[in-house]
Amino acid sequence: MLELLCLLLVTTVSGLAQPPQRAIALAPLTGTLVDPSDTPVPAVRIVLAGGGQAWEASTSPTGQFRFDNVPPGSYELRCDVPGFDRIAQRVRTGPRSNRPLRLRLTIAAIREELNVSEGDRTVKPQVDRNADAISVERTMLDNLPFLDNNYLSALGRFLDPGTPGGSGTTIVVDGMEMRNAGVTASAIQEIRINNNPYTVEYPRWSRRRIEVITKSSADAYHGTLNFLFRDYRLNARDALAATRPQEQRRIWEGSLFGPVARSKKTSFLLSAAREEEDLFAVVFARGPGGPVNENVPTPQMNTVASLRISHQFNDQQAIFWQYNFQDRWQNNLGVGGITLGEAGTQSRMREDEFVFNHRAIVNKNLLSQFRILVGRYWAPTKSNLDAARVSVIDAFTGGGAQADRLSTEFHTSITWLLTQTLGKHTLKYGFNIPDWSRRGLSDRANQIGTLSFASLDAFAANRPFAAVLQHGDPRTIFIEKNVGGFFQDEWQVRPGLSIAAGLRYDWQNYFGDTNNFAPRLSIAWAPAKSRKTVIRTGAGYFFDRSGPGPIWDILRFNGSQLRRYVINGAIPPELGALPTSIHRLQAGAGLPNMMQFNLGVEHQLAKRTTLSVNYVGTRGVQLLRSRDANAPLPPGFAIRPDGRVNVLRDIESAGRLEANALEVNLRGGLGPRVNGMVQYVFGKTMSDTGGVNWFPANSFAPAGEWGRADTDRRQQFNFLGTATLHRWANFGLSVSLLSGIPFNITTGRDENGDGMALDRPIGIARNTGNGPGAAIVDLRWYRDIRLLPARKDKSPSVTLAMDTFNILNRVNYQNFAGSLTSPFFGQAVATQPSRRLQLGVRFQF
Repeated sequence: MLELLCLLLVTTVSGLAQPPQRAIALAPLTGTLVDPSDTPVPAVRIVLAGGGQAWEASTSPTGQFRFDNVPPGSYELRCDVPGFDRIAQRVRTGPRSNRPLRLRLTIAAIREELNVSEGDRTVKPQVDRNADAISVERTMLDNLPFLDNNYLSALGRFLDPGTPGGSGTTIVVDGMEMRNAGVTASAIQEIRINNNPYTVEYPRWSRRRIEVITKSSADAYHGTLNFLFRDYRLNARDALAATRPQEQRRIWEGSLFGPVARSKKTSFLLSAAREEEDLFAVVFARGPGGPVNENVPTPQMNTVASLRISHQFNDQQAIFWQYNFQDRWQNNLGVGGITLGEAGTQSRMREDEFVFNHRAIVNKNLLSQFRILVGRYWAPTKSNLDAARVSVIDAFTGGGAQADRLSTEFHTSITWLLTQTLGKHTLKYGFNIPDWSRRGLSDRANQIGTLSFASLDAFAANRPFAAVLQHGDPRTIFIEKNVGGFFQDEWQVRPGLSIAAGLRYDWQNYFGDTNNFAPRLSIAWAPAKSRKTVIRTGAGYFFDRSGPGPIWDILRFNGSQLRRYVINGAIPPELGALPTSIHRLQAGAGLPNMMQFNLGVEHQLAKRTTLSVNYVGTRGVQLLRSRDANAPLPPGFAIRPDGRVNVLRDIESAGRLEANALEVNLRGGLGPRVNGMVQYVFGKTMSDTGGVNWFPANSFAPAGEWGRADTDRRQQFNFLGTATLHRWANFGLSVSLLSGIPFNITTGRDENGDGMALDRPIGIARNTGNGPGAAIVDLRWYRDIRLLPARKDKSPSVTLAMDTFNILNRVNYQNFAGSLTSPFFGQAVATQPSRRLQLGVRFQF
């Protein structure tokens, strides 16, 4: 026992006497970030990721960065700088020494490989990386079910539906506001909605803005050719159709891009599409002879083409020129529901656009991006029948359309954006002219007139409650001007906290307000060192535009140029000294003003999966609406206050809106081999206006119109996802579950003599009727076939696909009749399409 104790004592003392072993020091990974002129770039975030871990560093004033204690292995080094190609470089670290790296930025112009990645699915404490943004990249665009490859229409479900906008949804293509995407479907690289909500670059708020990023030209040839086919034999019968409409649609679409000849500095992007559509509209009406249920052909033809030439002078300068063309012809436009085929129109639209884009590095800290668009638009409309229009409220509309007109436009859009880095600050400033247009209108509508009847009995007795007639000079030309300027400072306070504050100013002619300053602020904060949770908040003001409609109205309906008569009863043989209507912009009217604010939390659930919960509030003031300031007075409603004037339409900015919504978004990897996004929205939108052309039931009491907004949905569920299960089992799925929207209940009669059947029963508020919800499930099956035994991303391929829209063939009713005198009161007169099949073939190289 004593020997054992002595042995333990000797061993312990011997151990204590030995010096402790030093831990093996891991060699640091260092490097320098420079711009194309080899000037160091400071204050840029560098990410090193691999092995389930990630490290971050920021470049010093001399452009240097350093990562310590990185275990040996293979990693990806990433760096994103606005205006430059993204750096994603593989590096390998050793245990003893690592060679210093030199990262060189390249201006984002033409040398960009075809990108089919699923993107970065991690939460980031940057103000422009909100996880509740809807981003659909090329791979998902290829593999999701999209009817006719119309991406913008299909993704419109994610836009804010409850806000009446004066000029509709804004489409921004490669940073420039445009009327449409310009390029065809296969030339689009990514579509974003609600991206960077409070940026000052754009006047419209993020939920009324679709951003389209097109493919960049590449240093190798890439091409896509799509053929889509639909035929009535593959479709289910419409629920309201007596027989299955004999529709057929054929679409050819493709794109080709690559270098011009063998040039390394000049490249091109060519895209084109041809759509031939033998479509039908279902008429579901009630005429004097009984039910009218027929399929009316509505053929359409659409041709779209675009050509872009890009040239990179050097690492500091790049430009491109682009020409866009579209020619669309439509017959029997407007037919369907209660509108008979005779009341349709023939429509033609031709548009040509020229785009110039210049991008330059002014110095090591300043990037300049200048874009200008010049376009021409021509759109004639001709009525099918040269006869008076007859409208029996919520029963049928027949006769001629009385919609003859010619609309022309020569428009310009300019954007100049400067991006400057100063330490931890990124400044963005510049100006844009969203629209500077010469607009022309030849309005020959209602030259014969429109007769409105309260019921079928009133029509049988030839007792119209109102008639509308127009005589005079139909031609109107004006210049529409919209100008904006902006400044924003994005401040990376520290790696886990960023703040962006900015100010925007917008101005539009014909509106007298000049105080349209719109401050905006957003904050992103990661409270933990892991940065797997980000808290976001922000607020901002947004001034909307009126669009050309109200300006055309106040110029041509000025009481002398184009005389508009609203007559109680039938049209008299002689107009004689009947007073005419006057449309005017109310003194002091301003641009619609929206304030949006939010508070949300984002969390990284897994490496490629994020969850966000976000509250969004919207408050609208100065919203446009119309009011008859010369409406007949009670109790008899027979005499207008000013006998020298008929309808005195005041376009006023007095409407308001209040919306609140809770949004839950899940994005990224949703399961093994399943990627996509899930969105649930619970919200409520209230307003007292339906837009600039909307009139209240009582023009002397517009405040009584407060109620549900016309497109208010209390609940929405949306899912977009793809599943790659087997080479013969590849699927894309789209699901939309929507609660119903309201409809207005009216008496169907013009009881206050203002020429409009908007009167509601006593005690009934606006939009108290509620339509049913809708459930739409679309499914795509596809099979990719590689034609050569080459690398997966280089081999030419053929894709066979079959899309089934409304696969459950659920009847989704819409357009409910709210007039008490209608034979369809409380019923729908139209439905969304029944089940349809679309066959597709795509060749890609």
